[in-house]
Amino acid sequence: MTRSSASLASTFFNDEHIAVAEAVDIYLDSLGDRKNELLSKIFQEKRYPEELMVAMAKLGLFGTLIPKDYGGSEVGLLAMVVAMERFSAYGLENTLALLTTMDTLAIMEGGTEPQKADLLPRIAQGELKLAFAITEPDAGTNSFNMRLRATKEDDGYHLNGEKAWITGVDRAEKLLVVARTTSIADLKAANLPKAYGLSLFLIPTDLDNLKLDKMRTYGIEGFSQFHLHFDDCVIPTDSLIGEENLGAKVLFHALNPERIVGASFAVGMTDYFVTKAVEYAKERKVFGDQPIGSYQGVAHPLARIRTNQEAARLLTYQAASLYDKKAPSSVVGTYANMAKYLASETCFEAADRAIQTFGGGGFVEDNMIIQMLAGARLSKTAPINNEMVLNFIAEHDLGLPRSY
Repeated sequence: MTRSSASLASTFFNDEHIAVAEAVDIYLDSLGDRKNELLSKIFQEKRYPEELMVAMAKLGLFGTLIPKDYGGSEVGLLAMVVAMERFSAYGLENTLALLTTMDTLAIMEGGTEPQKADLLPRIAQGELKLAFAITEPDAGTNSFNMRLRATKEDDGYHLNGEKAWITGVDRAEKLLVVARTTSIADLKAANLPKAYGLSLFLIPTDLDNLKLDKMRTYGIEGFSQFHLHFDDCVIPTDSLIGEENLGAKVLFHALNPERIVGASFAVGMTDYFVTKAVEYAKERKVFGDQPIGSYQGVAHPLARIRTNQEAARLLTYQAASLYDKKAPSSVVGTYANMAKYLASETCFEAADRAIQTFGGGGFVEDNMIIQMLAGARLSKTAPINNEMVLNFIAEHDLGLPRSY
C-alpha cells in the first residue's frame, strides 16, 4: 500500500502543515506491514488499536486547535485534516479523534476559564478522549426535536431521557451531551426560536444511573455505538458548557469542523480503495498478456474517481483553511458542506469500483475491501445526510427557497 496521494506542494500548506504531514508519514512508514495487521485487528476485534490513539497524541494531533497557553500547538484545523487524511488512506481513520476535536472546539467557545484550564491541557496530551451525544431515537436530522431533559435542582442538573447511535462512549472519559433545559411545549407557548432551550453538559462516561446498551451497527469500524438511558442522572452545575438554553450557539461553532474532518476521512478512504484497485488491475490478467488495468472499462472509472477525489480534497482544504482564517461561518459552512458531499459520494463510488475491479475477490475478507463498504456508505449519511447537505447549498449558496 502507498501513502496518501495528497501532495505536500499544495498552496494551502505552510511550513507547520508540512511538518505535521511529514511527521505522520514517518510514523505510518515505521509501521510497515503492521498497518495491515492493525487493520485486520479493527475488523476482527471491532476495536480501534490503542497504540494508534497514543501515537496521534504523541504527534500532537489532539492539540492542533488548542491555544499554546493551554498546552496545544495552535497550528489549526488544516493540520488536523492533513493528518487524518493520511491515516485514513490506510483505513485507520479515528472517529473518536473527530469527536474529541469537535468537543474541544465547543469547550473553547463556551467553556469557563476554569473549565478550559482543567480540560484543554489534558485533551492536548491525549489524556482525555471525548464522545458526543446529540442524536435520539426520534430526533436525528432534526435535532431540535430532542427530548432529553436537564432539570436544574438544588443538588445540580437531573438528566432524564435517551440518546442513540452514540459512538465510542466506552472508550472516552467524558461525554458532551446536548439536552433540553426548556421543553418544546414551553418554547411554543413563549413563542421562542427553536434553537433556544438547548444546553451542553460535559459529563463522565461512568456517571451513576447512566445505562449503556451496545447497538449492533456497522460503518464505524473499531468503535461501538450505544443507546444511552439517563435515569435521573445528577450532575453538578459546573458541568454546563456555555450558557443555559444557549447551547446551540456554542454547538454550531463545532459542526463545520466536524463535517470538514469527516470529509478528510472520506478523501483518505478513497485513496485506500483506489490504491487497492490499481494494484490489482496492474497484475490481474484475463485475456492474453495485458493486465485488466489496460482496459478502458477498468481504467476510466478509476481515473474519474481520482479526479473527483482531488476536487473533494481541495474543497476540504479550502474549508479548513477558511475556518483557520476565521472566515464567516456561513462561508465556511458552504465549503464544509460541499467538501462533505463530494468526498462522501466519491468515497462510496471508490469502494464500489474497487469491488468491481476485484470481481469475486472483492468479497473475500482477506482483501480487506468488503469490510470497509459500510463505512464508505455511512459517510453519505453521517454526520449529516447528503440530502440535507444539498438543501444547505441550495438555500445558502444558490439562494433558493427553503424546502423544509
